[in-house]
Amino acid sequence: MNLGRKQRPLNAATSTSATEAKTASSAAMKGLTLVELAVVITIIALLATVAVPSYRDYIDRKDIAIARVDIDGIEQAISRFNVSQGRLPDSLAEIGMNGLLDPWGRPYEFLNHSNVRGNGSFRKFKGEVPLNSDYDLYSTGKDGASAGPLTAAASRDDIVRAANGAFIGMAADYDNANFGGFGNSKK
Repeated sequence: MNLGRKQRPLNAATSTSATEAKTASSAAMKGLTLVELAVVITIIALLATVAVPSYRDYIDRKDIAIARVDIDGIEQAISRFNVSQGRLPDSLAEIGMNGLLDPWGRPYEFLNHSNVRGNGSFRKFKGEVPLNSDYDLYSTGKDGASAGPLTAAASRDDIVRAANGAFIGMAADYDNANFGGFGNSKK
């Protein structure tokens, strides 16, 4: 409805300034989007720096728990063999466990003490030689390296059976377990 006013026709100048305003607004929106993207990437990076070490710690604890359960299972199989055969096995192959690998992909180590002369091959802890009176059973841990003494740097991450099975855990934790001298006595 026209109330007597003349309508102003759209001219090229009016239409150009509207287009320029839209273009300027679009440019501002694109810049803002890049800033938002940078903020999001920064937040993700910060979260990753916290989450990745926590996840690795979780994986390490899980692997240690699996090794402890495996060693306990092997210990039970050795006990059953001992009851049925009247002796300890010479190797894990005799109880069908030679193919069992630790969480790091290496076989578990077993040493029947009755097959060893002297104390050189036994696991040890400070003055406690041998660590067990019957056999040694352990995983070489995440680093795959091991030495006889539990206090050696290469042995600290080993998962060991100690004190004739009263302790199964990381070699580094055995010091705090208060089992000193127990490994030399019979269970």
